[in-house]
Amino acid sequence: MTMTSGLRKFVLTVHLTFSVGWIGAVVAYLALGVSAVTSQDAQTVRAAWIAMELTGWYAIVPLALAALLTGLVMSLGTPWGLVRLYWVLITLALTILCTVVLLLHMPTVSSLADVAREADGADLGRLGGDLLHPGVGLLVLLVITVLNVYKPRGVTPYGWRKQREERARLAQRGSAASRPEVSSPTRAGPTRGGTP
Repeated sequence: MTMTSGLRKFVLTVHLTFSVGWIGAVVAYLALGVSAVTSQDAQTVRAAWIAMELTGWYAIVPLALAALLTGLVMSLGTPWGLVRLYWVLITLALTILCTVVLLLHMPTVSSLADVAREADGADLGRLGGDLLHPGVGLLVLLVITVLNVYKPRGVTPYGWRKQREERARLAQRGSAASRPEVSSPTRAGPTRGGTP
């Protein structure tokens, strides 16, 4: 089912809002991770870990799930489809990968935030920060953004098959429309011989 233009624009706006929000939340999380690594102040490290946990669960996870869901709705409701073009398929795979890694990593963040709540100054210095996951995640999100903006060419085998089916259907409609109509004889008036 293809969405109407107005509905498609609305869903696209919602999808872009969640996707850009996801990137922004990861940047904020990364800034907190950097402050946890670079700060010498125990309270700053403690606060950074608590904020990373809150940012992860209450901003990044909901935005990731919402971006994934609205992306699925967009792909299923537009001519691009879900598995017709490689850029859509790669975007979907990377988004699912990011979301799964995020969901698997967040319990570790929560455990470290609990340690930060209870630890004294010396132990807090050993916690460090969380830079690898958000750094790689941000890079992957930027790759997804580039794919969605540039939409590189490349049709999947399923996409080729669907294109051939659509062309055949259009050709059948075109040949049916170009056939001359067979008119039935009418009794409009006398024929040349004078008989009706």
